[in-house]
Amino acid sequence: MNRLDGKRALITGGTTGIGLAAARRFLAEGARLVVTGFNDDTLAQARKELGSEVAVLKIDAGDVQAQKKLAQHVADTLGQLDVAFINAGIGVFKPLEQWDEASYERSMAVNLKGPFFLVQALLPVLANPASVILTASVNAHIGMPASSVYSATKAGLISLARTLSGELITRGIRVNTLSPGPVTTPIYGKLGLPAEELQKMEDALLAQLPAQRFGTAEEIAQAVVYLASDESRFAVGSELVLDGGFSAI
Repeated sequence: MNRLDGKRALITGGTTGIGLAAARRFLAEGARLVVTGFNDDTLAQARKELGSEVAVLKIDAGDVQAQKKLAQHVADTLGQLDVAFINAGIGVFKPLEQWDEASYERSMAVNLKGPFFLVQALLPVLANPASVILTASVNAHIGMPASSVYSATKAGLISLARTLSGELITRGIRVNTLSPGPVTTPIYGKLGLPAEELQKMEDALLAQLPAQRFGTAEEIAQAVVYLASDESRFAVGSELVLDGGFSAI
């Protein structure tokens, strides 16, 4: 407890799944928080659960202008920022022939362009030292069918963490990525697949997992706390893969 005592933190995509689990852990560890989401229902639920001391904002993670407004809100609310957990993202999985330009652009905007311009917008408020954590994915390392665009965005984040670390470390800002494997979160329910197809996909993933189970959002959140805390101050441009052995076989 108190590993983040007094730290001022931003969590994007913090109203469900890994982001919400991280928000709970950050509060338990003593952090002050600003959290973002996009769905009205989950925003309302997060406000109720996290309490009135946490600013829970509706932000489109793919809108560059919205990232500037978010950075200004962080400055107005917290002053400076010690931790930015940039976690908001979408998962769209479909074969190459089914992609159109609009869908491609939306995935790129939310998963890669938005995070890039959010880090840029946050530069004036990031403290020295500060930790920036990007949520990537094990998909960046494997050739999973129907994941072409999603995997490309996550590979971009891993590269971004390395290059931005080299660029920003002299300002005391370290950037790392967290790459989960299959985790029990609401993302699968957002794919729009029939229940039978969704179950087939989950069964296929489970069959490839040496751990013989999906991870939990809470397990990933513990790793986020580590990367956010001073315990990880020697982690610079690193990637922490938590995938139950998925990428090891």
